[in-house]
Amino acid sequence: MKLTIYGSGCAKCQKLTANAEAAAQALGLDYEVEKVTDVNGIIDAGVMHTPALAVNGEVVVEGKIPGPDEIKPLLA
Repeated sequence: MKLTIYGSGCAKCQKLTANAEAAAQALGLDYEVEKVTDVNGIIDAGVMHTPALAVNGEVVVEGKIPGPDEIKPLLA
């Protein structure tokens, strides 16, 4: 499973990364994390609000920081 974090690398982006990793670990998933900080890469993905999380290329969270329990159903 590929988790992609879109954002500038700010504290909110780091928190979203930590929450996504915690959710994946809690579910026992095999995953990799990619961080996209390039503005053009973010725009190309169709992300309008950062931070954003994509699972296997599909943006599932945009402009907010859900907790690990909120992210788990998005990974299943």
